[in-house]
Amino acid sequence: MRVFVAGGTGVLGRLLVPQLVARGHQVTATTTSTAKLGLVAEMGADGVVMDGLDAVSVGEAVAKARPDVIVHQMTALNFVHAGKPDFKSDRYFANTNRLRIEGTDHLLAAAEATGVSYFVAQSNAAWNGTHDGGWDKPEQDPIEPHAEPPARMVTEPIRHVEDVVLAAGGAALRYGWFYGPGATDDQIELIRKRRFPLVGDGAGYWSWVHLDDAVSATVLAVEQRARGVFNIVDDEPAPVSEWLPYLAACAGAKPPRRVPRWLGRLAAGELAVLMMNEVCGSSNAKARRDLGWEPRYPSWRQGFKEALA
Repeated sequence: MRVFVAGGTGVLGRLLVPQLVARGHQVTATTTSTAKLGLVAEMGADGVVMDGLDAVSVGEAVAKARPDVIVHQMTALNFVHAGKPDFKSDRYFANTNRLRIEGTDHLLAAAEATGVSYFVAQSNAAWNGTHDGGWDKPEQDPIEPHAEPPARMVTEPIRHVEDVVLAAGGAALRYGWFYGPGATDDQIELIRKRRFPLVGDGAGYWSWVHLDDAVSATVLAVEQRARGVFNIVDDEPAPVSEWLPYLAACAGAKPPRRVPRWLGRLAAGELAVLMMNEVCGSSNAKARRDLGWEPRYPSWRQGFKEALA
């Protein structure tokens, strides 16, 4: 197939593109910088500079590539600000929120205009439902419908992605938290400097996924033209109070400091407090069953250890 990967030089895209090429697909990968066109060529794909927030730029890029499938992996997340973790919405999520709303709409409009028959988009598993019924939620639980105001800025763009992509007959992949090559370098550095504290009691459950496993699931979704929502996560959602000290030990660091919620709220924002204490994990049963997906790293315990060996 001819596959158009929007965000082809991002942390996931730069692993996804070579895998698609290796499986015989003709890939066009976008980047926001001419300086990265060489990287795209090294991956075996055709490169195009595209501004995902510019409808004309997106339309021209898609029309030129004439793809059968569009894969939307555009984000602009920047976890670290001024040398510390920062989940304040105006800094961490603002550009990604625009890409999830405007960027998704531009890509879908270009798909309709050029007759693209299938669409896959990146979603996020962190806000998958409420605590009722357990900490590992299935896909039928919607993105948190009653999120507190600090989280709403995150959940509403994610819900937009899922609504419009599913209406177009595509697939939304709710990835867990990425780790692997280039995904957590900044966080590991902060952990080693003891600048990534455990806020509150750390009772929020996170689902993780190694980049290699996120890529393999995405390839399966593309090739099977899967439809609907899929949680792409490992088998073991775990509370922050469990995985953060383990990650610190794997990184050769001292245990993370513990700070009360009020101090975490001042330093990193209310969203950081919610993410460390309130969010749910997700179940990958549907992806295993419907896609035939088998993660290479079924647990972050194994994955963290190998990634930092």
